[in-house]
Amino acid sequence: MNTQLAELAKNFDVSLRGALSALATLLICLLAVRIVTKAARRLLSRSKLDIRMQKYLLSAIKAVLYLITAIIVIGSLGIDMTSLVALLSVASLGITLAAEDILANIAGGLVILSSRPFTIGDYIEVSGVSGTVEEISLNHTKLTTPDGLLVMLPNKTLADSQMTNYTALGQRRITQVVSASYQDAADTVKAACQSAIGKTPGVLPDPAPAVYVTKYGESAIEYTIYCWASTADYWAAKFSLSENLRPAFEEFGVTMTYNHLNVHLVDSGS
Repeated sequence: MNTQLAELAKNFDVSLRGALSALATLLICLLAVRIVTKAARRLLSRSKLDIRMQKYLLSAIKAVLYLITAIIVIGSLGIDMTSLVALLSVASLGITLAAEDILANIAGGLVILSSRPFTIGDYIEVSGVSGTVEEISLNHTKLTTPDGLLVMLPNKTLADSQMTNYTALGQRRITQVVSASYQDAADTVKAACQSAIGKTPGVLPDPAPAVYVTKYGESAIEYTIYCWASTADYWAAKFSLSENLRPAFEEFGVTMTYNHLNVHLVDSGS
């Protein structure tokens, strides 16, 4: 009986020491996690990464550190980690295969947040969809189209496709095509176009607006107007220029043509 009690006390002492050792290991690991997290937060704050990118990276660092802490503490308790590691490997493989598209979108989101091809408020076009960026998350990017539709694009699509950012440079070129009669002198048509440009609010003086003859059509000469406006004024200036062209043509006596067919009757003398 005394022998059994002694053995039980010995085992209890060993278990108690193991538990205390594991607890001490846990406290040390938590302290190390706290120190490393603070250092990582300080380094990330000094970087030029997007705030959301910093937040996601910090969360990922914490998750990895806590996982390492759990493995170290379980190992300090004398538990065999071979089966646990194998189970985690199988589980991670299954999760990776099941969430392949999600992980691809997350990777695309990280690329977008790090490279910053666009930011919230930019007007972009990608995969035939154009709109203003409303939100950038790890999985999707939300766009509001000019006709008031909310479009959610997977970040994988944004990262893999050609994307046009109309806002990044701060100004956009307005291109307006008009046609005039062959009977009107080119200088007169250009003067009428310049007059319409001058009456259009939002058009920038630099780069200077220009008007060129770009095509000789079947029934009219085509002229192309090039001028610039700030991104904020682009649409208003574009529509205003279109409205100003017709009265400017009337003022200068220029005929604004449309598709038509001229028929000439020839007297054969019979």
